[in-house]
Amino acid sequence: MPDSHAADVAAVNRIGVVPTILDTVCRATGMGFAAIARVTDQRWIACSVRDEIDFGLAPGGELPLETTICHEIRQTGEPVVIADVQRDPHFRDHATPALYGFRSYISVPIRLPDGRVFGTLCAIDPHPADLERAEIRGMFAMFADLLGFHLDATDRLAASEAELLTERKAAELREQFIAVLGHDLRNPLASVRAGIHLLGKRPEHGRGETILAQMQGSLDRMANMIDNILDFARGRLGGGLSLQRHPVAIDAILRQIVAELAVGHPERIIDVACSADRPIDCDPQRIAQMLSNLVGNALTHGAADMPIAVRCAIEEGVFVLSVSNAGDEIPPAARAQLFHPFSRGKPGSRREGLGLGLYIASEIATAHGGTLGVASSPRETCFTFRMPLAA
Repeated sequence: MPDSHAADVAAVNRIGVVPTILDTVCRATGMGFAAIARVTDQRWIACSVRDEIDFGLAPGGELPLETTICHEIRQTGEPVVIADVQRDPHFRDHATPALYGFRSYISVPIRLPDGRVFGTLCAIDPHPADLERAEIRGMFAMFADLLGFHLDATDRLAASEAELLTERKAAELREQFIAVLGHDLRNPLASVRAGIHLLGKRPEHGRGETILAQMQGSLDRMANMIDNILDFARGRLGGGLSLQRHPVAIDAILRQIVAELAVGHPERIIDVACSADRPIDCDPQRIAQMLSNLVGNALTHGAADMPIAVRCAIEEGVFVLSVSNAGDEIPPAARAQLFHPFSRGKPGSRREGLGLGLYIASEIATAHGGTLGVASSPRETCFTFRMPLAA
């Protein structure tokens, strides 16, 4: 049973008066089986039942829609009352009574306030029943209205709770975003400001080149933060990252990105090995961005005296790209949060950027129809991107 219909069954059974309604229906009519059914254009599902004739249907059980009279009731929106099938000119030759072995039947639509039919309140019995009385019809109509009201109230309450939860999460995310952004942009801005101040006071040639290089690094960090912010906004508000895919020689792209990062970290060793023997259909700029984020993460958190390994290959029709580094093991609790926005590493680690790098790398992987995972041990931490290739 799909989750949506399981939710319908649960919603009906959260209504406290349902057992009383079904019990009253059976007592007032003398019939042995009563049920509240969810009826759609494709399915008939029992939500709650009272079975004194061993009909054999439990909550969550289904009947083939086309074999039920409730299907017709959903289409017409009108109740059906049969006191005795054998004396009813319309239903005595109908297939449903013979299939399910009943002679009396009553069913009324359960309408929601907006007019939609949720399903039916129905009852059957293998014997005739006195159902023509106005009070019987009135009772069923009243119970159906009551059920419709309660179901609508339940839906509205669930929607309100979901909206409130979304608003709370958005507020928490907004506060966290502002705090992190304010903190991390302040540092490179202060560096640029200090550099400008020093150049103004002492425009010495040699010292000026060093200061300008530091200022350029700070500006690069801010530009990267802004790019990450834009991608974060696109991912959350624009339905995901956009791609411009075409076949590319992936080895050259990977080596270019690693060479660019190595310039800013001349003391570090980044080893690249790629055995992909054919072009890879991807967005090369996004793959480069993902690799840059992964290698940047390894440079920040990996052991400074150990090399970083970048590997790519095609394994059984899957493109595999990995970045691994030595260093402390990532605890399982932190590992579970790594690909969430604003994940900032473990306490005490060197923290740079907004904590969006791994989140955006994961979004890039997803946009390519692939996955990004992490494995970490006391010996090594490895991030691996896997993307199935077209046959």
